[in-house]
Amino acid sequence: MGNLLLAIGVFRDDATMSEQVNGGRFITKRISYGITYYYTPFSEAGEKTVCAAKAKSQTSTALCPISPSALPLSNSSADPASCPLLSDSPSHTPVSSQNQSDSAATSHPLLLFFSWLGAQPRAVGKYRDLYLDRGMDVLLVQSNVMHFLWPRWGLDHGLKVLKVLEEPQFSGRAVLVHTSSIGGYTFTQTLTHIAQGQKKYAWLAQRVIGHIYDSLVVGTLHHMAIGLGRTLMPRFSNLVKNVAMLYFWLFKTHTADFYNNSIQVFRNSPITAPALFFFSENDALCDLADMETLIDLWRKRGVTVESRKWKESKHAAHMLCHPEDYLFTLEKFLNSLPISSAKAKM
Repeated sequence: MGNLLLAIGVFRDDATMSEQVNGGRFITKRISYGITYYYTPFSEAGEKTVCAAKAKSQTSTALCPISPSALPLSNSSADPASCPLLSDSPSHTPVSSQNQSDSAATSHPLLLFFSWLGAQPRAVGKYRDLYLDRGMDVLLVQSNVMHFLWPRWGLDHGLKVLKVLEEPQFSGRAVLVHTSSIGGYTFTQTLTHIAQGQKKYAWLAQRVIGHIYDSLVVGTLHHMAIGLGRTLMPRFSNLVKNVAMLYFWLFKTHTADFYNNSIQVFRNSPITAPALFFFSENDALCDLADMETLIDLWRKRGVTVESRKWKESKHAAHMLCHPEDYLFTLEKFLNSLPISSAKAKM
């Protein structure tokens, strides 16, 4: 089989704000560069109390939170544009009760979302809101192009993620992983530390209850170079591709050799929880035969693997191109996982 390509500090609260998501409220905390935490700090009873107080002083009840079970998945006759999971996130609002029952959030399952390269807040918000509405907290991990072009920095970034997950507010929680495009590579850099024999991080494999790969880049270095070109400079994608290939050749021991190691780490991932793959036949960044070979390999290893393949779609935008099908497949997968909060309706 061809090569499989998984393409492209310390704890501090730089920014804390209250936001609305489909009628509910959550808190945003920047953990460090590239890592942001979104969580719901109140218990259900606390939320109802705040909502009731708001109702007495305001004629509008727009801030009243919606229960996750009250957000049904769109059916085949629904208009995708009207789906609340695909609507824009409401604007920020001032913090009013941030310090109330923050500890309640630490019992929520944690969604570890590794976003695609250059992901904009508005686009990422659609995925974030989806999981917040299911009663999960979200830890967003973003990467820059240098994490990929110089893998040693990517490994440092992956180690930082592991250290964040060891913090008291995250330790011991059930973890669901969702990656998109380069996010799959970033997650693999995190797994590499486990594969290198660092037993102190082996707990991650036990805490992950499921992992989702949306638009994983699979194929040769050529596929990766195409991805860089289309992401960084679409109008000059061929030029970027050629420059990238030259770069990989010149710095093989610092780039290509690291990528090949990442391929082996992913193929033999210590995560054996159920997995879900989203991909399409017309994705230039994904070799279809290699993707299907990978899925077959994991199944032979005993991993439960589900997949959804489209004949035509857009890289890292399957939910936008096929909203009903995407959400139906995702909900079915989440409902199969052994965690109660993951079974709430979208």
